[in-house]
Amino acid sequence: MYVMKCAQGENFSKGELQRFGNIELSPSAGVLNYGQGLFEGMKAYRKQDGNILLFRPEENALRMRLGAERMCMPSPSVEQFVEAVKATVLANKRWVPPPGKGSLYIRPLLMGSGAVLGLAPAPEYTFLIYVSPVGNYFKEGVAPINLIVEHELHRATPGGTGGVKTIGNYAAVLKAQSAAKAKGYSDVLYLDCVHKRFLEEVSSCNIFVVKDNIISTPEIKGTILPGITRKSIIDVARSEGFQVEERQVAVDELLDADEVFCTGTAVVVSPVGSITYHGKRVSYGEGGFGTVSEKLYSVLTRLQMGLTQDKMDWTVELRQKTY
Repeated sequence: MYVMKCAQGENFSKGELQRFGNIELSPSAGVLNYGQGLFEGMKAYRKQDGNILLFRPEENALRMRLGAERMCMPSPSVEQFVEAVKATVLANKRWVPPPGKGSLYIRPLLMGSGAVLGLAPAPEYTFLIYVSPVGNYFKEGVAPINLIVEHELHRATPGGTGGVKTIGNYAAVLKAQSAAKAKGYSDVLYLDCVHKRFLEEVSSCNIFVVKDNIISTPEIKGTILPGITRKSIIDVARSEGFQVEERQVAVDELLDADEVFCTGTAVVVSPVGSITYHGKRVSYGEGGFGTVSEKLYSVLTRLQMGLTQDKMDWTVELRQKTY
């Protein structure tokens, strides 16, 4: 794993690779007491020629920098972040699955590791990266998932931290997610906390609704995480000739949608087979992908895995001769 530290008010300078293992923290570390922490998620894919591809790592770096500003933390520069990711992946290259057999999930962490008892930014920060080979996020694989709309508990509030990838955002979804899974659902779809009628996102991914070949997704307004896969799917969809709208999407629009799908680093694109709202279950062709989501999934994953030419200039290739 990769580790780099700095003090509050200073810049990150030089990090180092260390053997993966437990880390030592003070009981009064800022991350443990006040949740001063961020994380990112990204993947590395192995190509047929053995080279390894990263997907838009600079976007993760930029998102971490924005999140760090909101959480009063210093953060690595974009160049430091990307170089640290490259170094970590190369040090763990044997764990990158063969082509088509999965990917190497990359987890960068930024946390207040310094001791602080009063409510204040921590005096020291740690940037850390570790990795793990992974397969599909949902147990259904790329088969359609089944969601339930949550109308009492909320993931984020206006003015809060829902728009940055802070660690606390994910603890907030566990109660509703656990209850949903106990009832047989794959995950939870959250509504806005003000009107309780506009879609926000699923526990760990963004959502898209398709009607008459128009793709709609909730707009980014501070309560929704600006997903990098979300951003990429929007660009891919527009390049393929689809009309994409980023706007408020009412929950009622789910009732007559042609397709619904989710996007995220872990899921990439996941078709939604059904959504249950106030006991009413709406199905969307539970046999597999819809026409639109299948097209977008194919285009994006083939690009991520190096099976097509990267006209978007989104991938970073780690060639065999460099390791």
